Amino acid sequence: MKIGILFAGDREFAPFLPMIKDARTTKKAMLTVYEGRVEGVEVAALFSGVCKVNAAVAAQILLDSCGCGAVINAGTCGGMDERLELFDTVVSTEVAYHDVAPGILTDFHPWMDSVYFKADEGLLNLARQVAGERTFFGRMVTGEQFIADEKRPDINARFAPMSVDMETAAVAHVCHVNGVPFLSVRTLTDTARHSGTAAFEENCARAAALSADFVRRMLQAMA
Repeated sequence: MKIGILFAGDREFAPFLPMIKDARTTKKAMLTVYEGRVEGVEVAALFSGVCKVNAAVAAQILLDSCGCGAVINAGTCGGMDERLELFDTVVSTEVAYHDVAPGILTDFHPWMDSVYFKADEGLLNLARQVAGERTFFGRMVTGEQFIADEKRPDINARFAPMSVDMETAAVAHVCHVNGVPFLSVRTLTDTARHSGTAAFEENCARAAALSADFVRRMLQAMA
């Protein structure tokens, strides 16, 4: 089974790209997809660009054009849970939008039982096999904005998430309606104690490398 690996930004994708052996590229919807093998597992990987729509476009390409049977979303995130520290890794057990009215997903397509997209148990089991001491499993939320201090209390009160980002729920949404297994693996660039875009810029490279290596170890365990 080919695994789709989706990052948001080029800097998040950068540490993963050299891991792809015998990579060949194709272009679709202004995106470049790299197909090859990582740890012996066939993959299709790309970065989508930031925001929900870009991530959804990329996810559907992985399914329709590349024939991926599962998707792992990887990269960076902001920490919401106070237990988390910089460069901790969060693995999604469930994902929601923090900026979409709940009834949109439950009263209309895709007629969900709740606002939460559940992670695939098989992928979660693989993640648990390779998890380190600073790996946390829990809820992620997604919205169309970078979350700074003034927005944290409201999101925490409504969702109590481990982390926040701008793409994960959109990828989970696409996988849900297509019946394809999904998981997200994100590493923290910022927290409530180290917040703001400056923290992201400073910590992105290291966090991206940690997330990419986590995915590599998952693929190794899969092989």
